[in-house]
Amino acid sequence: MAQDAPDISDMSFEEALKALQQVVRQLEDGEVPLDQSITLYERGEKLRAACQARLDAAQARIEAIVLDAGGKPSGTKSFDGPE
Repeated sequence: MAQDAPDISDMSFEEALKALQQVVRQLEDGEVPLDQSITLYERGEKLRAACQARLDAAQARIEAIVLDAGGKPSGTKSFDGPE
């Protein structure tokens, strides 16, 4: 299974989320042998971490939107370094 699975770092957020959902379904079905369940769980954890990292990055970008005096978006500020 993991031999032919795509590299998580090459997956889009949507692909990683779909793969994570598939892993969860397989584990919930309970039809997978123990060794394969452990492998699936490990892959699922890596997929979850990748999805969370992308969500955190997206949230940081959203929070970086700068508002003008009237409360309207006027641009963004960089998150490349400490402020």
